[in-house]
Amino acid sequence: MLQCNAHAARRQSMAARLFLGIIALLTVLVVGGVTAYYLYGDEILAEQAMPTVEFVAPPEEDRPLYDEDGDWLVKPGVGEDLVGWEPGEFLPHPYFDQSDVMIDDAADPVDLTPAAIFYVHPTTYLQRDRWNAPIELDGNAAFRARIFIQSQASAFAAMGQVWAPRYRQAAYGAFLSTEPDALSALDVAFEDVSTAFDAFLAANPEGPIILAGHSQGSLHLLRLLKTRGSEIADRLVVAYIVGWPIDRAVDVAVTGPPVCSRRDESGCIMTWLTFADPANPNLFMRTWEEGNGSEPLRSRERLICTNPITGGEPNEEPALGRGTLVPTDGLQNATLAQGAVRARCDEGLLTLAGEVPELGPYTLPGNNYHVYDYALFYGDIRHDADRRREGWERAR
Repeated sequence: MLQCNAHAARRQSMAARLFLGIIALLTVLVVGGVTAYYLYGDEILAEQAMPTVEFVAPPEEDRPLYDEDGDWLVKPGVGEDLVGWEPGEFLPHPYFDQSDVMIDDAADPVDLTPAAIFYVHPTTYLQRDRWNAPIELDGNAAFRARIFIQSQASAFAAMGQVWAPRYRQAAYGAFLSTEPDALSALDVAFEDVSTAFDAFLAANPEGPIILAGHSQGSLHLLRLLKTRGSEIADRLVVAYIVGWPIDRAVDVAVTGPPVCSRRDESGCIMTWLTFADPANPNLFMRTWEEGNGSEPLRSRERLICTNPITGGEPNEEPALGRGTLVPTDGLQNATLAQGAVRARCDEGLLTLAGEVPELGPYTLPGNNYHVYDYALFYGDIRHDADRRREGWERAR
């Protein structure tokens, strides 16, 4: 089993503040309010989130080989109704003179080769009875996975075939500890993702590839790029490592792909952490910056932000988004609202400007919109991926 070192665990400890939205909010209610969360956030989350059992290595026979349809949430012929989901209504904005948010004043169009998309969903298993979720999810965990497929992976459905593996995701408590149990749980999850990637490559031996993840999914994709990025370097259109912090010096130097800096660039990384103004990321940043003494310290000054609205190009003034998913029907449907948000990168964070549409109750303390990293910029992500696929085609 591959071993995840202590510095990776430090990053995972920090990231729990990012994506444990529902649990964090429930914890706040239990322990007496937002003040307690700000003062004792680390201790509260650790106590409330840690699995109540010791880690036990899953039986080898439970290890998915990704040679059966049941090992996948989405692949050709599986889950196509989920990934083929479209917003129920489109609300145009007068700033845009086209109704298709995927198209703008691009250069002369070229014939595009369909891409193969490898998507890894975020943590959906919020129970404390085990360190790794089972492959077959049920109840709320299964519902959350479906919602993420619809609101995140569906953005890429028009580009080609989407592949989204089931995997024995690490329970959220694994991100609050550097103990061996936590590291082992993260290794189990990554091994599944890596094995699924083998099957994905075997089924798609040539042509453009898009990687997309969120939160825990982005962590595993970042590790995948570090260990196996050279295998797909000439095929990579773009990697969306969203909802996971990346240090320009410490992380990018070993991943291979550069950071995206313009819309038509391919083979690069798009990454962002979404906050409203005034943003207060101190709860997780202080842990991320602590380091563990075994490598160069990470620094907020080197935190990477690529604005999905501009394609990574710097913008002094907040740019107007191409389409935000505004939930309806209890999160099971949404309206795509054009021009609903503005955002710019500011000190490593993607900062929203002005009023933000009502998206639901899962905004985290500090104006952290992590849960909505994709939904806020759904139209922009579709547009961005399409333009980069065109850039990849032109560069062949």
